[in-house]
Amino acid sequence: MGTGVRRIVLLTLGWEDLPKTVSVHGDTSGTRLREPVPGVLLQVDGGWVLLDTGFNTALIRDAALARRFYSRPEYLPVLPGPGEPLEETLAEAGIAMEEIHAVAVSHLHLDHAGGLKHFAGRAPVHAQRTELEYGLSASAEKHAIFRIDFDDPRIDWRLADGETEIAPGVTAVPTPGHTPGHQSFVVDLDDSAGGGGYVFAFDAADLTENIDKELAVGGFIDCEPEATVAQIRKLKDIAAARGYPLIPGHDPVAWPAYTAEFAALFPPL
Repeated sequence: MGTGVRRIVLLTLGWEDLPKTVSVHGDTSGTRLREPVPGVLLQVDGGWVLLDTGFNTALIRDAALARRFYSRPEYLPVLPGPGEPLEETLAEAGIAMEEIHAVAVSHLHLDHAGGLKHFAGRAPVHAQRTELEYGLSASAEKHAIFRIDFDDPRIDWRLADGETEIAPGVTAVPTPGHTPGHQSFVVDLDDSAGGGGYVFAFDAADLTENIDKELAVGGFIDCEPEATVAQIRKLKDIAAARGYPLIPGHDPVAWPAYTAEFAALFPPL
């Protein structure tokens, strides 16, 4: 039996056209970015673990729902194809939806929890308890956390109150700030995959710039922007101690580069 992750596949589940201020607090450049919507597949004993699930396509494609949920003119969600992004990207990777035996969400924002509908009643979903509690509160929707994405009695929640191993070689690390219960992930590779590993920041650090320059992310809930810098430093310390790369969640340059790198490092068996 393996003790770590044997293969990593990065997914791009869509894109977001938005101002850079969404990712870097106080940015005055006026720059707009086309940021990838991330998903991470990790092969462990027993099947695949999926980190994050992308958009809820119904809220984008239905005109009435889009008017309610996507009313900000400066923000544009972009889907990668005519179908369901998860189904399409998994098919491209040669992985069946049924092979995913567990899901974890970094947080419950619209671009990370929208695909949970695919797993209700069929796979456990890992999250921080604080995140779900906030997501079910009255104030969540104004922060782009949509209860319709995850308030489903069929979801088998596996809630954590701090750092926890969710599968062999996959550890969730609380990084609150962007949302109250945001979590990032430390991935340890199995010896059969060469050892080593990676730290996936998700929205604790959208861009490489957030990490290298220790810049606060643009979005945060019930805290000061400096609190998000503390989480970036925490992840940098973890990555440095282990000798692992720290991967930002939405970087339009870094994400495609890592996607190609992992495709070469972890070819299908």
